[in-house]
Amino acid sequence: MPAFTEISVAQLSRRIGLPDTPVLLDVRIPEDIATDPHLIPGAIRLAHNQVLDAAHRFAGRSIVVYCQKGFKLSQGAAALLRSAGVAAETLEGGQFAWRDAGQPMVPIASLPIASPTGETLWVTRLRPKIDRIACPWLIRRFIDPSARFLFVTPSEVQGVAAKFNATPFDIEGVPFSHDGPNCTFDTMIKTFGLSHPPLETLATIIRAADTNRHDLAPEASGFLALSLGLSRMYRDDIAQLEAALPLYDALYRWARDAQDESHDWPAASTGAAK
Repeated sequence: MPAFTEISVAQLSRRIGLPDTPVLLDVRIPEDIATDPHLIPGAIRLAHNQVLDAAHRFAGRSIVVYCQKGFKLSQGAAALLRSAGVAAETLEGGQFAWRDAGQPMVPIASLPIASPTGETLWVTRLRPKIDRIACPWLIRRFIDPSARFLFVTPSEVQGVAAKFNATPFDIEGVPFSHDGPNCTFDTMIKTFGLSHPPLETLATIIRAADTNRHDLAPEASGFLALSLGLSRMYRDDIAQLEAALPLYDALYRWARDAQDESHDWPAASTGAAK
């Protein structure tokens, strides 16, 4: 049973991918990272002796700190954060416990290099509908909560990527794009090692709606309708993205927790009035 300043792997796994996911700080030393170069989804690498200097960045946020085994590095770093008034816990058993439980792990080599201000920068075609909203949602929830997205004229995506050191996605000729019948969302799940049942269910719905293959998922038609409606409501692509994120949050929670639930009213069991 975890101590009151610890969170278990099972508890943390239930919070990964949600809008209120805690900030995850990986404070492993370089030697430990070299032996297993993967991160828990959404984690930020930060040296254990730098957490106090960075404490102001996490004001008002809950923090989970982890090291290799959950001992001195993470517990000391979390205690430092708590001394600065930041709510910080450690992951029971550390990165080893997360890995050994078979939880998704993101290869560090698959991640774009962050900007000098700490966030990753991505660029794609303007006027997004489905895949170009789904991918930012995946990145924000599982890769980099502070990621920035640029929506530009299709012909300028590659040029903007080069000039602004941004990662292009959902255009032809780049790694993060469609692969045969699969969408860019599928490609990102595979590349980032994020495959698990709820995301696979969500990926099927996105693929069905984005490629007009509604036979793949009964939810596809309704999801397409909502996506197209949102695209008509907003002229600003960033405003549309922010408005659409809760839609993907809801669909992910349904895929994770509510697929077996149904609803009808009036319930058949109520019977006729006597």
